[in-house]
Amino acid sequence: MNEPLSLASALVTGVLLGAIFFGGLWWTVRQGVSSRQPALWFVGSLLLRMSIVLAGFYIVSDRHWERLLLCLLGFVMARLVVTWLTRPSGENQPPRSLEGSHAP
Repeated sequence: MNEPLSLASALVTGVLLGAIFFGGLWWTVRQGVSSRQPALWFVGSLLLRMSIVLAGFYIVSDRHWERLLLCLLGFVMARLVVTWLTRPSGENQPPRSLEGSHAP
């Protein structure tokens, strides 16, 4: 595979890994808060998500730091997208105070 194509595929794979990780986190929180055993949900999900992401980073990098860097960039981009997609609507958020939060 030529170099530009491998770098582009590393970026795309990073986005997919980030979507799996942060989408899985969002799903876990939604399931865990209503579960009778939330610790099991959170610990199990963390281990599964971390295993998938670390294995993906290892495979994608193939001992090339450029691929690893682009994969990490895609991972962070996916975090921003998933955070934006799963944010609560403005109606459910408490009103923000106009004062600063500093001590008198």
